[in-house]
Amino acid sequence: MQIPEIEKLPLADQHAWQATQLQQMLVYLAAHSPFYQKLLARHSVVISDIKTIKDLEKLPTTDKADLQVHNWDFLCVPRSEIREYTATSGTMGSPVTVALTEKDLKRLAYNEHISFACAGGREGDIYQLMLTLDRQFMAGMAYYAGIKELKAAAVRTGPGLPAMQWDTIKRLGSNTVVAVPSFLLKLIEHAETYNIPLKEMPVKKAVCIGENLRGEDFALNALGQKIKEHWNIELYSTYASTEMQTAFTECWKGEGGHHHPELIIVEILDEEGKQLPAGEYGEVTITSLGVEGMPLLRYRTGDICAYYDEPCPCGRHTIRLSPVKGRKQQMIKYKGTTLYPPALFDLLNESKVVKEYVVEVYHSDLGTEELLLHIHTQLPVDDCERVLKPFLQSRIRVVPHIQYVSGAEIMAMQFPENSRKAVKFVDKRK
Repeated sequence: MQIPEIEKLPLADQHAWQATQLQQMLVYLAAHSPFYQKLLARHSVVISDIKTIKDLEKLPTTDKADLQVHNWDFLCVPRSEIREYTATSGTMGSPVTVALTEKDLKRLAYNEHISFACAGGREGDIYQLMLTLDRQFMAGMAYYAGIKELKAAAVRTGPGLPAMQWDTIKRLGSNTVVAVPSFLLKLIEHAETYNIPLKEMPVKKAVCIGENLRGEDFALNALGQKIKEHWNIELYSTYASTEMQTAFTECWKGEGGHHHPELIIVEILDEEGKQLPAGEYGEVTITSLGVEGMPLLRYRTGDICAYYDEPCPCGRHTIRLSPVKGRKQQMIKYKGTTLYPPALFDLLNESKVVKEYVVEVYHSDLGTEELLLHIHTQLPVDDCERVLKPFLQSRIRVVPHIQYVSGAEIMAMQFPENSRKAVKFVDKRK
């Protein structure tokens, strides 16, 4: 697929086009959205005053709590026009339903089509989808629709056992997998255990979801390095959420997820709701374009990222989002040190003595934040302690509480009943 023309335009031209779409969206919300009708009226917003992307700062923001409390007030169409009900995973509170019309489903398929194309996808590829395709999970359904638009083939294996995945790869010749990066490590471990020659397998690339593959400098983090050390396939990171109905996907350059300006307006905001310049970390805030059922205006995602605006060698002139540094609500303050779960994940993935883990945070009786690492190791506990504690001390200056658990216990923690994805972080703070 050719790069969409708008993605090759200078940023100023992209913003000018988006400004016209923003005006249309505001008119649409004022006419059809019960939630935004009240919000715009409460803040005395004059739609004609919003002429540029910078003018968005004149508008209030919304967040996940608004969606949780007023879910159906965001709906802009009659229920009879809904063609798909999806839902968030509920990891940050109660799940939110996101309803899509036929137009929204076509937009979602277009989004994944151009995203897969950005990640080196082409007609005739065979994509093995190693992720949940039910339980109201938008991503699985979106990937499937995008693959059809790409004129590629989909193999819906789901997040099943490595043996079944390898058997399917060999039988059908899947050349691309869509999976959580840590699951790729399980595939590698199984292959090495059963002498499956990785170099002879047809898989050439992996579109990775749900976990960071890179650090802030875009170099592969410990998880990405572990995969590449054993399995020399192309790795592409993605960033998305159910509420956004849009994805940011890496190109071959591997320096951030490309923005699709025809689908979404992106701001990186500080605490006061002001737009930050390129390279500065703040909260990803989005305004959806072309969404009919549940469009969002200045929606704070809770994710902390930076953006970069240099033209990319791939031919796109869109901004690129950094890997997610963390979620605003998940920030941990432990013994004077500020931490985000992804940073802890990187460290534990880097450690050679940790097999699997779950990070837990909770409040002590005194109200302080406490950090507990549930660790599964194949070493004797004393041997693991001698290596792990100094490693953590040297890297984050503190040593969390550590609880050693069996393989069965860690699996039960990571995959609780009805979970759509692996759980690596448990927040028990009050």
